Amino acid sequence: MAASSDRIPPPFPDTEEPGVCDMADGDRDEGEDVFVNDSNPVSRGVSRPDNEQPPDLFREEEEAKEEEEEEEASSTTAKYNGVHSDDDSDLFAEAQVEQSTDKASGSARKELSTSSGPPPSSSVTQSPAATQPSSSQQLEEEEDMDFFDVDVAVTNPEKIGDGMNAYVAYKVSTRTSLAMFRSKAFSVRRRFSDFLGLYEKLSVKQSLQGCIIPPPPEKSVVGMTKVKVGMDDPSSVEFVERRRAALERYLQRVVSHPSLLQDPDVRDFLERDELPRAVSTQALSGAGFLKMFNKASDAVNKMTIKMNESDTWFEDKFQEVENEEQQLRKLQAVVDSLVNHRKELCGSTAVFAKSMAMLGNSEDNTALSRALSQLAEVEDKMEQLHQEQAASDFFIFAELLADYIRLLAAMRGCFDQRVRAWQRWQEAQSTLQKKREAEAKLLWANKPDKLQQAKDEISEWESRVTQYERDFDRIGMTVRKEVLRFEKEKAKDFRGQIVKYLDAMLQSQQRLVKFWEAFLPEAKAIA
Repeated sequence: MAASSDRIPPPFPDTEEPGVCDMADGDRDEGEDVFVNDSNPVSRGVSRPDNEQPPDLFREEEEAKEEEEEEEASSTTAKYNGVHSDDDSDLFAEAQVEQSTDKASGSARKELSTSSGPPPSSSVTQSPAATQPSSSQQLEEEEDMDFFDVDVAVTNPEKIGDGMNAYVAYKVSTRTSLAMFRSKAFSVRRRFSDFLGLYEKLSVKQSLQGCIIPPPPEKSVVGMTKVKVGMDDPSSVEFVERRRAALERYLQRVVSHPSLLQDPDVRDFLERDELPRAVSTQALSGAGFLKMFNKASDAVNKMTIKMNESDTWFEDKFQEVENEEQQLRKLQAVVDSLVNHRKELCGSTAVFAKSMAMLGNSEDNTALSRALSQLAEVEDKMEQLHQEQAASDFFIFAELLADYIRLLAAMRGCFDQRVRAWQRWQEAQSTLQKKREAEAKLLWANKPDKLQQAKDEISEWESRVTQYERDFDRIGMTVRKEVLRFEKEKAKDFRGQIVKYLDAMLQSQQRLVKFWEAFLPEAKAIA
């Protein structure tokens, strides 16, 4: 028998005709699988004649052990004869396994590659839609790691000053366990212009990176004028409470964002006793920031270089954002109509209760007079109930829709930032091409004195093109992450608000049933 170190085994075949073997006659027995027996045959592509006696398994195992010892002592690459070792880890450590991708055949064959090079990498590029689930899972993992224990509350609105120079200051209280803050609990006083100033600072820095900056509530000149004239007016009190709740939601969205919480301007806003007076906030008054986003979008659309979107994920998401914004605006109009209807119902109920009370006082029948008076009291309670329902419709639904309409406008701004980054990259490539053409002209005109300057300019613009391309890719990844985060937060917010709204409606209806149940005996007692 030839020594195992001198044998050169043939490559293990995928398919082979039965009875065909390329091995030498003296090595035929060594090529057989020691695990092959009569009870559990395993096909290896080399068949044994029916009249051939099974090999001696013990002798084969001893020879296999000797071969393994020789291979370990040798410094050369190991050569395999098709005999499997009992140690599966050695098998996969010494050989590279290529799995067949033919799913239709259901084959489970494995090929042992003796090549010392690395396995070829897959050239299949997954579409953005295919990578979205993994991106969503990665986002959830990052959010679990980026959990910030920060609780912010805006309370105690206080009118400071008199006349048209008066303003309302709010108490901003923060409770946290993060080490970046000076203490675990602290509070400051902030006016509305300070909130607008914070938004302006974050927009300048963070929106250029593709982040969604939560917009603050709108600045109402009419509402604030009423507050300055008289704080005790019911409409003024409602306006101040509405603004306080909106400012609180705005700050909660800011501190829940991992990137925004790390911004020093946010920490100064929460901790610092006195802030510099915010300027240039007139552009953010009313629907100013919405107009700003619309103007930015129009400016992008008017640029000469049009972006042909190659990533369908961004195209689909942008279309979804526009459609969702339109639907939310329609829903907001319906909710506003519902709030106005409930307010009108409150007024009508109050008039009805007053008329019923007057009718009860003028009635001579004692039982009927008492029943009418009780009905008037029930209607008074129903008026209060309708007021609470109107407030619930407004603060739970209408304000939520208004917040997300502004957030969707901010999201469109993020998509516009990505388009601007792409256009900046394309303009740099165009400039680089012109610089190279100018260099070619200098070479053709034989002007070596200007050639070095042209090469320096080319090198500079090559660096810019590379940097702008990286910026475009980075902003695209940030926008993708922000959109996934926004969708998750939106589902969470709407679920919480809908459950809260349904609970409020259920409680009001239960109270309404109790009112009528208490009145029913009085109605039956009328003689």
